[in-house]
Amino acid sequence: MVRRTALGLGLATIWIVSAAAQESAPSYQADSTTYKIIYEDQNFRVIAGTWKKGTTDKPHSHPVPFVVYALNDCTLRLRNPDGTIHETKSVAGTAFSGPITPSHTAENVGASDCQAIFVERK
Repeated sequence: MVRRTALGLGLATIWIVSAAAQESAPSYQADSTTYKIIYEDQNFRVIAGTWKKGTTDKPHSHPVPFVVYALNDCTLRLRNPDGTIHETKSVAGTAFSGPITPSHTAENVGASDCQAIFVERK
């Protein structure tokens, strides 16, 4: 089964295409060097994401819809298991929502570290 999902990021729309068999662990479990839980209760999980300049995080999923708040301007290159690649530019102080994503990676291709806050409803 192939799932196609549109991800709106500011002015761009990214299509995430993935096969159900290619699911990864949630971001905060798959790559603790990039994602850290900074708050959690029975209703919400808040995750800080920091991608150092030039690094790529480990394959991970977003098992529930989420909201992202960009802490600084940055550019990430998203790679899906099917080989498709999309670049997204985040602007400091903006927020956007994201869909359930079975697996992908994010590479910081910008000029500086990239930081964002993810909020997930449990």
